[in-house]
Amino acid sequence: MIERTLVLVKPDGVSRMLVGEIVTRFEKVGLKIVGMKMFWVDKDFAKKHYKAHVGKPFFPGLEKNITEGPVVAMVLEGVHAVEIVRKMVGTTEPKSSAPGTIRGDYAHVSYKYADAKGVAMKNLIHASGNLEEANEEIALWFVDKELHSYKTVHDVHITYE
Repeated sequence: MIERTLVLVKPDGVSRMLVGEIVTRFEKVGLKIVGMKMFWVDKDFAKKHYKAHVGKPFFPGLEKNITEGPVVAMVLEGVHAVEIVRKMVGTTEPKSSAPGTIRGDYAHVSYKYADAKGVAMKNLIHASGNLEEANEEIALWFVDKELHSYKTVHDVHITYE
C-alpha cells in the first residue's frame, strides 16, 4: 500500500510561484518527497512523457505548455499515494475541480474557453493516473540514485509493528 507517484508542477504553476504552496499541501497530509528537481522539458522529452497523446489533435498544445518554462518534478511516497494525490489535484479541467483541490483553488479555465482561444488548457499540475503509469513516469523523469529513502515523523503513524 505504500506507493510512489509522479507529480509535475507545470510551467504555468512555476511561473505563478505556486510551487511552495503545492509542496506544502502534499507534505501536510503526510506524503513524503523522495525525489525532486527542476527540469526544462524539450520537445523530444515531451513526446516521451505524453506518448499516449502524440498524434492527437490537442497534442501540439500539450507540447507547447510543457516546454514553455521549467517544470518542478517530484516523486511522492505514502499510503495510497497515487489516489490521494489525484484527489488533491482535482479533475483535469480546473473549472470542474472542487474547491479545496489544487486546481479548484488556483485555476478556473475550462475546455470550452481553451478551445475557443485555440490554446491548451493551463491546469498547473500533472499527477500520475494509476500505479502502472506512476512507475513508468517515475522511471522516465528520475534515475534510481535521485530517489531517496528516509524516515519522517509521519512514519510513526503508518508503521505498526
